[in-house]
Amino acid sequence: MKDIAKRVFDIEIDSLKEVAGSIGDEFTATVDAILNSKGKLIVAGVGKSGLIGRKIAATLASTGTPSFFLHPGEAFHGDLGMVEHNDLVILISYSGETDEVLKIIPFLKWNKNKIISITGNQNSTIAKNSDHHLNVCVTREACPLELAPTSSTTVTLVMGDALAVALMEARQFQHEDFARFHPGGSLGRKLLVKVKDLMRKDNLPYIDKNASFTEMLLCMSEGKLGLVIVGNADRIEGVVTDGDLRRALVRNPDTSQLVISEMMTSNPVIIDPEEYISQAEQLMIERKIATILVGSAKGKTIAGVYQIYNG
Repeated sequence: MKDIAKRVFDIEIDSLKEVAGSIGDEFTATVDAILNSKGKLIVAGVGKSGLIGRKIAATLASTGTPSFFLHPGEAFHGDLGMVEHNDLVILISYSGETDEVLKIIPFLKWNKNKIISITGNQNSTIAKNSDHHLNVCVTREACPLELAPTSSTTVTLVMGDALAVALMEARQFQHEDFARFHPGGSLGRKLLVKVKDLMRKDNLPYIDKNASFTEMLLCMSEGKLGLVIVGNADRIEGVVTDGDLRRALVRNPDTSQLVISEMMTSNPVIIDPEEYISQAEQLMIERKIATILVGSAKGKTIAGVYQIYNG
C-alpha cells in the first residue's frame, strides 16, 4: 500500500512538472484579462472538474478577485441570469468536449463575455471557442485504469492556484486584505480587531502599594489575571505579576518582609486601546509577557488588561 501511495505521488508530481514546463505567454495574457476586467470572474464545470472549479472560485474570491461558481446544468435552466456582460467566465473541462459546458457557450458569445478555458486538449471545441486557453494536458492519470481523473484534476487545481497567486501579487494583496475577507478567522481577528474590543475592563485587581503581602495575594487570586495593578485607573505606579511574586519568595521566603514597592515593575508595558490585536500580541511576544496593560503609557492611566490566550 505504501508503494502504491508513493507511485501516485510520483505520477502526479511528474504531471505538475510537465504542465509547469509548458506555461507560457497565454498564462500572462489570461492574468492581464482578469486584471482588466470590470466584472466578476465566474467558474463553471461539471463532475470532478466542477468540484475543482468550486475550490478555484473560492480561492479567487478570498484573495481579491470577485468570483463564484456556476453549475452549467443550472445555468442552462435559468442561472445564466447571474452572468453580466462584463463578466469573465472560466470553463473547466479536461476533454474540452463536456456537453453541459458546450451548451452555455452560445449564450456567453451572445452576451459578449470573454471566455477562459482550462482543458487538456487545445484543439477541443471549448478551447477553440475561448479567448484564452490554459492547457493542463497530462501524460497519464495516476488511476491505474486511466479512467478516474487524478493527475488531471490535481494539475487543474494548481493552475487555479497559480492564477490566484499571480493576481494577488499583481494587486499587491496584503495580510490586511486577506483578513477583511476572513473576519471570522484567527488572522481576521488579529488584523481587524482592536485591543479595546477584547480587553478585560471590569473588576481589575488594583491594590495600594502599602498593602500587606496577604492582601496582595488575595487580590491577585480574586483578579484571576496573574497580576495586581499597583495604584488605580487614573494613575498606576507599577504591576506585580505572579512571576515577580515567585522571584521575591525565592530571594526572601519571609513574607512579612516582602514589600510591594520592591517587588513591582515600575514601568510596565502599556498599549493604547486603539491598537490592533496583532500589534499587541507582537509586542507581547517580543517582551515575553502573556498579559499587557491597556491605556496611556504617557499618563499611566489604565483602561483594561489584555491576555494573549484570551482570544
